[in-house]
Amino acid sequence: MKKHARVLISGLVQGVFFRATAAYEARNHEVVGFARNLVDGRVEVVLEGEETSVRKMIEWCREGPPSARVEEVAVEWGEATHQFHSFTCR
Repeated sequence: MKKHARVLISGLVQGVFFRATAAYEARNHEVVGFARNLVDGRVEVVLEGEETSVRKMIEWCREGPPSARVEEVAVEWGEATHQFHSFTCR
């Protein structure tokens, strides 16, 4: 079943290629959605895909790219909206 997850990542996550690496990982896991920087320093990642793939992406978000220092990850689950056709950086 397709799932939707909104993930908010806190820590040193901006300026460390978090969004670009998330896009690469999402494409490898066949997950669609987007990643964007928030004005408060967090990164928001919205994911849609098979639940197993979305969960793998959330686990990746807990680590991020090598230069990131993830401190906190908050996840909100929902049903897929089917509004995304690819994964993009905003």
